[in-house]
Amino acid sequence: MVETNLIDGTILVPLCGKVSETEVLRQAALAAKRNKAKLYVVHVIVVKQQLPLESEMPKEVIVGEKVLADAERIAHEHGVRIETGMLQARSAGVAIVEEATDRQADLIMMAVNFRTRLGEFNMGKTVPYVLKNAQCPVWIYRDSLNRIQQ
Repeated sequence: MVETNLIDGTILVPLCGKVSETEVLRQAALAAKRNKAKLYVVHVIVVKQQLPLESEMPKEVIVGEKVLADAERIAHEHGVRIETGMLQARSAGVAIVEEATDRQADLIMMAVNFRTRLGEFNMGKTVPYVLKNAQCPVWIYRDSLNRIQQ
């Protein structure tokens, strides 16, 4: 249960289309409903350094539109207010933290994918960046090992 004061606040939920994010979104919707908060769901398209930041990326936009449409469906099922956005950035972590600051988010809820590097669990770059730099509380969700290994 979300213990932080979110009444009429904003919960930022960054999504990239991974299966584990569905549960994060459901939990965020429940927290938003309980606290009369709004969900702000964002999809970040990471643009490689060799491309201009404003490059057209139609395949990535199609994925983002589907992710955001699914998020709207889940939010409406739970009866919560939702706003969505799609960003292009060099770094997903930087974009998430900046968006949370700009929107004065009260909480960030996001998933971490289970992956290994050299045999050890590795969170990649985005989650550690958000944990280190976000001004608001951050909730991280990792799916159960049983579901990951299926």
